[in-house]
Amino acid sequence: MIHSLSGGVMSDVASSDFAKVEISGEGLFWYKSDISGLKAGDKVVVPFGRFGQETEAEVVRVDKNVSSQVSPVPFKRAKSILRKI
Repeated sequence: MIHSLSGGVMSDVASSDFAKVEISGEGLFWYKSDISGLKAGDKVVVPFGRFGQETEAEVVRVDKNVSSQVSPVPFKRAKSILRKI
């Protein structure tokens, strides 16, 4: 158990893999990933846009075991990769 400097107990820290993907014509975006063996160059399907439409993307970078405290996007709001193509 970890305690904060102010005397309280810090909440549990979650972690996940994050992948930066490129969506053609739209740019680069970060997504959570639970796909083992995912690597740069892989093609994936991600939810994109206001209504979460399934869109193809290419993985540019994968960061393993990223803590919620240092995630590239707000951890609880990050969308997940749906599947590998």
